[in-house]
Order: sequence, then C-alpha cells, then structure tokens
Amino acid sequence: MSEFALYNAPQSTCSQRVRYTLHTKGRAFEEHSLDLFRGDQLKPEYLAINPNGVVPTLVHNGTPVVDSAVIMEYLEDILGDVAPLRPRAPMEVARMRAMMRFIDEVPTPAVRVPSYNLAFLPHYQAMTEEEFLAVCESKPLRREFLLKMGRTGFPQSEMDEALGRLKRGIDRMAHWLREGGGPWLLGADLTLADIAIMPVIVRMDDINLGQLWADAPQIELWLRNIKATDAFARTYYHGSLLTEKYPHLQSLQRTAHVAA
Repeated sequence: MSEFALYNAPQSTCSQRVRYTLHTKGRAFEEHSLDLFRGDQLKPEYLAINPNGVVPTLVHNGTPVVDSAVIMEYLEDILGDVAPLRPRAPMEVARMRAMMRFIDEVPTPAVRVPSYNLAFLPHYQAMTEEEFLAVCESKPLRREFLLKMGRTGFPQSEMDEALGRLKRGIDRMAHWLREGGGPWLLGADLTLADIAIMPVIVRMDDINLGQLWADAPQIELWLRNIKATDAFARTYYHGSLLTEKYPHLQSLQRTAHVAA
C-alpha cells in the first residue's frame, strides 16, 4: 500500500496542482480518479474523508488532507528537503503566500465560469430541472455557483466579469514576472505560487483565452518553461485537458484558429 493516495479528477484544476507537486517531489502515489459528473465525490465513502465533496484529497498514511493549497503546503512541510518549492527567507515566504492568496481569490474562481459554460453546461442541460436542483443541493461548496449558472449557462454579464478578473490575474502575474526577473514568479526558483497559477494558465490556453496575455510575452515564456518541466507531462496525462475530454471544444478551438 502506497504512503500517499490521491483522490482527484483528471480535468480538475485543483487536482492538477497537487499531482504536479507530488511529481516534482518525486513521490509515488496511488491515484484514485473520481468521475465528478457521476457523483463519485458525493458518495458516502468519499464524504467520509472529505466532507466538502470536492477534489482533491490527499491521504497520507491513512490520514486525509483536504484543499489543494493546504495539500501543497503540507507536502512542502514534510518533504521540504526534496526539490524545495518554498523560499527560505520568511519575507519571501510571505510574498509567495500573498501571491497564492491572490491566485485563489481572483483568477482561480474566475476561470470556472468560461469552463462551465463551454465544457460542462451540456451535461446539466441534459437534466430535468428537478435533477439539476438536486445536484446543486448535493454540492456543499458549489451550490450557489451552479444555481447562478442554471441550465441556460452564465449570462454574458457573468462571462464579462469573469474575463475581467482573469485579465487582472494576468496583469498581476506579468507584474510579478517583471519584478522578480523571471523565469518564475519569485525569480530564479520555481515555487508553490507557480504551481498554484499553473492550471489557470493551462486552462485558459486550452479554451482559447490566451489572447488575454497577448501584450505580456513573459507569460507565454513562463508557460513554455513550465511545460518543459519533467512533472508537467506526468501531471497532464491524456484526458487532463478539456479539449481532450470534450470533442465539441476541439471544433470550437479549430474555428477560433481559423478566425485568427
């Protein structure tokens, strides 16, 4: 039995953070892939280890750790001497954590809006209203978000607000890269802050929102750099991108490229 067991979903941005951290640390783990649309995350056996009913959950020697940012910090706490991902100087640690707080407050929730509208909405549209409401009530952390979306999708005003928040996230990230001199957010070394924002940038690139950093070439370079790391390919195995999971997104992507 493995020391680490990770309950996650391939396309989950929060799961991708933790997979990347584990791979960077070189730690083998037993992976349990949950089908979120089938409701695996709401089954009693999963709620027993994560009452929030979301992924990921890391189980370390039988004890669960929940929330992706908490899990990343926990892994650094116990494996800090292996491929360190946190600065040594307390002030730099504070800067990193402030970055992570901004990432989790602004771009991370914002990217869910276009993700759901483009990829997940057809799944909910196939339900009856009663089925949809039952799903909303079963999700402790996503109830209000799903009710806002409804079975017709987020209105354009919500999409515009989300895109505005994503652009603010991009602008802040570009500032960090300029301020630190790159190639990573705090300078020469990859940290948990880079891993925190990685799934947002990868998701935006995947669903044709990369134009939001057209005036910030340092972000495109950052993306190329993180894709070149050994942990990236192992984290983003086939099926981890929305365009790999949902064929209708591939046609939208081709259309966008032709239009460009």
